[in-house]
Amino acid sequence: MEIENRFLNAGSSDIEVKHENRLRPKDFSEYIGQQRVVENVDLMVKSALKRKSAMDHVLLSGPPGLGKTSLAMIIADALGSDLHVISGPAIEKKGDLAAVLTNIKPTDVLFIDEIHRMHISVEEILYSAMEDFRLDILIGQGASARTMQIDLVPFTLIGATTRSGLLSNPLRDRFMAHLHFDYYQSEQLAQILHNNSIKMEIELTDEAKIEVARRSRGTPRIANRILRRVRDFALIEDTKIVELSHVEKGLKLLDIDNLGLDSMDRKILEVISSYYNNGPVGIEALSATLGEDKQTIEEVYEPFLLKEGLLIRTPRGRVLSEKAIEHIGN
Repeated sequence: MEIENRFLNAGSSDIEVKHENRLRPKDFSEYIGQQRVVENVDLMVKSALKRKSAMDHVLLSGPPGLGKTSLAMIIADALGSDLHVISGPAIEKKGDLAAVLTNIKPTDVLFIDEIHRMHISVEEILYSAMEDFRLDILIGQGASARTMQIDLVPFTLIGATTRSGLLSNPLRDRFMAHLHFDYYQSEQLAQILHNNSIKMEIELTDEAKIEVARRSRGTPRIANRILRRVRDFALIEDTKIVELSHVEKGLKLLDIDNLGLDSMDRKILEVISSYYNNGPVGIEALSATLGEDKQTIEEVYEPFLLKEGLLIRTPRGRVLSEKAIEHIGN
């Protein structure tokens, strides 16, 4: 499987990408968690192979770091197709997307990350591309304007979004399957950590594994990030066995507390407590006070705070729960 990565991770180092890819599951049997999602996708892949045609388009939604990109890679590999990876915000012109669509081969997989952040004018050319495998491009303006049609080969579009509600209805309706990713259970994260520790040629004690899993916010990406940091502590001490003491040092350095909250999570709670008397506070005011983009707050930080019952969203704004107030006090 060849992965074309024209827009995504433009600022990431090759070493970072290689580390990420090394820890990714290689096939459906190695993919831990998200059982219903995997079962649906596995069925769709087998059907496409039987029909000898492109798989139906799929929309994957859920918080970041839960394995949407990894699943897209597995799908392309299972189909025996190339994977073309692009990022929604990086596609600035219709020509960018048209160039990708006209260069893919039959049954290839196009993965668009953060698809909800594509500009509506770019998004519109996807409608006919997904439905009829055709590009409708408007040339010229006014009375002299005309539409040029370009035939495309059958392909599979996999869209990934952290906020499916921001997708326009016309685009959402063109996906044949909408599959949602949930946060992982600690037991599932422990299994992922076990598998990845083998790939990294280290060993985690049961206590270390449980502690990392417990503090990883139900997110494999964060679990892998902590795993790499605690591995560093073990290597410095000339051992390949990661114990609880290494985990505690790593978590302290990463500033992750006993609930899995990092410094920014706690800052959000503390600002609502100190500046707004525990709430309610609107997202615009909270964003301005924190000096953080509101989209980042809503997509990256809030989902976990809401899931853990630390933050409550009301019609008037965000309010701290008793659990959050107690946690800040401690």
